[in-house]
Amino acid sequence: MTIPTRVLAPLILSILLWGSANAQQDVPARAAPPNIVYIVSDDQGWKDVGFHGSGIRTPNIDALAAGGVRLEQFYAQPMCTPTRAALMTGRYPFRYGLQTAVILSTHTYGLALDEWLLPQALKEAGYETAITGKWHLGHGDAKYWPRQRGFDHQYGPLIGEIDYFTHEQHGVLDWYRDNKPVREPGYSTTLLGDDAVKLIEDHDTKIPLFLYLAFNAPHTPYQAPQEYLDRYMDVADTSRRAYSAQITAMDDQIGRVVAALDEKKMRDNTLIVFQSDNGGTRNKMFAGEGDMSKVNIPVDNGPYRDGKGSLYEGGTRVVAIMNWPGKIKAGGTVGGMIHVVDMYPTLVGLAGGTFDRNKPLDGLDVWPAIAGGAPSPRTEVIYNVEPFRAGVRQGDWKLIWRTPLPASVELYNIAQDPSEKNDVAAANPDKVAVLQKRANELAATMARPLLLQTEFQALRGRLSLPPALPGEELMFDEED
Repeated sequence: MTIPTRVLAPLILSILLWGSANAQQDVPARAAPPNIVYIVSDDQGWKDVGFHGSGIRTPNIDALAAGGVRLEQFYAQPMCTPTRAALMTGRYPFRYGLQTAVILSTHTYGLALDEWLLPQALKEAGYETAITGKWHLGHGDAKYWPRQRGFDHQYGPLIGEIDYFTHEQHGVLDWYRDNKPVREPGYSTTLLGDDAVKLIEDHDTKIPLFLYLAFNAPHTPYQAPQEYLDRYMDVADTSRRAYSAQITAMDDQIGRVVAALDEKKMRDNTLIVFQSDNGGTRNKMFAGEGDMSKVNIPVDNGPYRDGKGSLYEGGTRVVAIMNWPGKIKAGGTVGGMIHVVDMYPTLVGLAGGTFDRNKPLDGLDVWPAIAGGAPSPRTEVIYNVEPFRAGVRQGDWKLIWRTPLPASVELYNIAQDPSEKNDVAAANPDKVAVLQKRANELAATMARPLLLQTEFQALRGRLSLPPALPGEELMFDEED
């Protein structure tokens, strides 16, 4: 039997409309983008939190860890500026010249302007963006400042190694609100907490919030209010007492931020990340610019070798947690490798953002590992690539290669020897060769370190030498 077209057409249309309606019912509505509160401490030791067994009291950080996931192989760069650049770009700092040391107070360069930064990507995705705390990605020229790099709001130091009470470095004020210097009383950690809380209280909850809360604690100088020092009167060493007090003061402010999110009814849709920017300081060379001759280094990196400035685990494996009620299972641990560059694609992906304006990312989306228990997609970590050294890990094997004469090569199996006590380079020449080849490949693509270039040019000027020839900026070493 032939069905007339006048009957068939409405029938087909009805079937299609019915199928479309049911298909729409089967697709869940897209979840609202989460608020993101990204908290960074400065030079904090891996062990210097309660949940890693420290005597330093960090109940609020511990609660976030217990209610979320601990990232026990989370890697940062060996020093401050490179880590913050890696977070902002999703790219290793050797790609754009920020791989060596930090931007010094006398320097005028900054994070390359052709990099599309995390706050820019999130702002494009509809977020309100705010930085409360330390920047350290360019201070000598306003074009590098946070308000010019995607942040709607800025408060705190542009460099960060400041006196906690005067907010000065070398007698020069380093405390700003929205590009304008501000001289105000108060302990910097408390002031940063005050600002973060006020941002949350005043926030329009119809708009997702990205709050980058970057404390300068517990970086040198070791200073804390008397009320916090009094909590550690049983600690004999004055440096350790002040350092412990700094961390507890920071922990209290983190608790205030979480409470403000609860009060604002934002907590259930807020992802909180906490990490240190690098391993805790163990070498006075990297502790700060002040006189450290009479200061005992108070930091504890637990089982990991060395600390800030080094390519060993103590300099690069940092304390890190993530917490999002209902989205991240409480009490979990991610044992696989994650690098700070992975935060860019992970966060932008959660925000529903796009990746069409950034340069090729080194970061990987690790959300399935964090929220779903999947293996981390990361099988390689580049600790750093500089003209005078490199650190590369593939799987369990880690190479540290120093090239200034006398050159040295070290190889460790991190799974078997996380404390890096047993150099097995001599017994594994083939593995050494593979990792050296990889380091050389990366070195061939690296940008010149801006710090070395700047200091070399300044030296030539002081010596009244002619301009450097191409490549000469790389021809001096730094003591490891």
